[in-house]
This record gives sequence, structure tokens and C-alpha cells, in this order.
Amino acid sequence: MSPATVDSPTEAAPMRAIILSGSGRYADPWHPYPDTTERLAAIVGEAGFDVEVRDDVDAALATLGDDVRLLVVNAGDPDSPLPDGVDAAASDGAAVDDTALAAAVDRGIGILAVHSAASSLRDHPTFHRALGGRWEDDVSWHPPFGEARVHLIGNHPIREGLEDFTLEDERYTGLRLHDVIEPIAEHEEGGFRYPLVWAREFGRSRLVYDALGHDTRSYDSAEHRALLARALDWLSHVPAPTGGWTGVSPA
Repeated sequence: MSPATVDSPTEAAPMRAIILSGSGRYADPWHPYPDTTERLAAIVGEAGFDVEVRDDVDAALATLGDDVRLLVVNAGDPDSPLPDGVDAAASDGAAVDDTALAAAVDRGIGILAVHSAASSLRDHPTFHRALGGRWEDDVSWHPPFGEARVHLIGNHPIREGLEDFTLEDERYTGLRLHDVIEPIAEHEEGGFRYPLVWAREFGRSRLVYDALGHDTRSYDSAEHRALLARALDWLSHVPAPTGGWTGVSPA
């Protein structure tokens, strides 16, 4: 599939963004990645980025250019079942090379990881360290798809001015954290609160993880789109003026 481009509406030199869209071994039977990627591309473009969509995930990461300001991960677990019609032998893609992503994190890049990204890029230790939390089989789970109440918390700049909202989505529950996060939104299940959206700043880079986004109904929510717009604005300010990389080893 040839890279697709969404033009940025800004007159100034646009910031470059790459969206990794689940395909091949990063596809699964549950998530309509082409559809949700189309919605994300529009949102990222509206935020002032020049957007390139890549469904050759490993190849895109291996050749990540120095001019990429934002990386959006909308892809699935490489160990999950494949959708009907996808040949397992043909879905391996390019050899995994983490070098370019590690260099991008060192120089300063924004990363937006959505929904199933919590279980994606398992062969990329740099992404694992950046993410701060993971979907862990037999620990993480989700209630049935349906009405989801999103509770905004904390005082992160992304959260300012936003109020609690409800949308139709899938609520990831029991994600296993392996580093410090700054929660922005939570949901409640069984009397307990679980993180839905968090931010991280490490070295010169920034990351936002948004557990919402199961399908396009998630992006029908104006409040969710507003949250993403705030996240993208924060992520655009890289290199970030923070301390050094935490150096946490992959769990």
C-alpha cells in the first residue's frame, strides 16, 4: 500500500507526522484499523501536521526520518490471531530494527499511542519503555463495548478546561504499568478506577497513551476529539525541556 497523505491546513512549514496503521502481523479480527486511522489522520491534520499513513509498520519504523515530529501508533498485537484472509507467512513484514525509533526518542519526538497500541510493537524495546504501561494477557481485560464514562483528573496541561464525558467505546482495564505515568483520564469498573489516558515526558520526548479508540464511534465524540486535539498540541512541543531518559528495562 502506498503511503497516503493528508494535507495540513497551516500555511507555515508543516510538522511531519507518521501514523502506523495495523496491517499484516499488526492486524487483528477485532479492530477496523483502516477506518480508525482515517479518522485519526483527519484529527492529526487539523492539528497542523502533515500526515503520512504507513501500514508497513516495521519498515516505517526502521526508516523513521529525522524530520518526523509525531508518531501515532494505531496497531495491534503482533501475536494476536490474524483476520480472515491474511496469510500468516506473508504477514511478517520487514525485519525489526529499533535503531531509528531509539534515535528519534533521543532527539525528541511526540508519540500518540491509541487503544490496542498497549499490546503492539512488542519487538521494539524503545516503544515499550516510552509507553509506561502494557496490556498483559490474563491480567488486562475490558468490559463489553458500550457506554463509557470518562473521568478527567489531575492538573496536566492536556486536561485543563476539559470536563467528564460519555461515549461509545471499549474500556481497557487492568493495564500493567511499568513506569511512572501522569494520569489524565480514568474510568470506573467494579468500584475501582483505572487509567484510560496518560502522559509521559522522558528525556527530550513526550508520549500520550489513549486507551479509547476501539472503532470509529469513539471518534464521533466531540469531547474525545477535543481531548486528542489538546494532546496533539502538547506532543508538538518537542524537544521537551525535561530530565534524562529513565532507562527502565523492558519487563
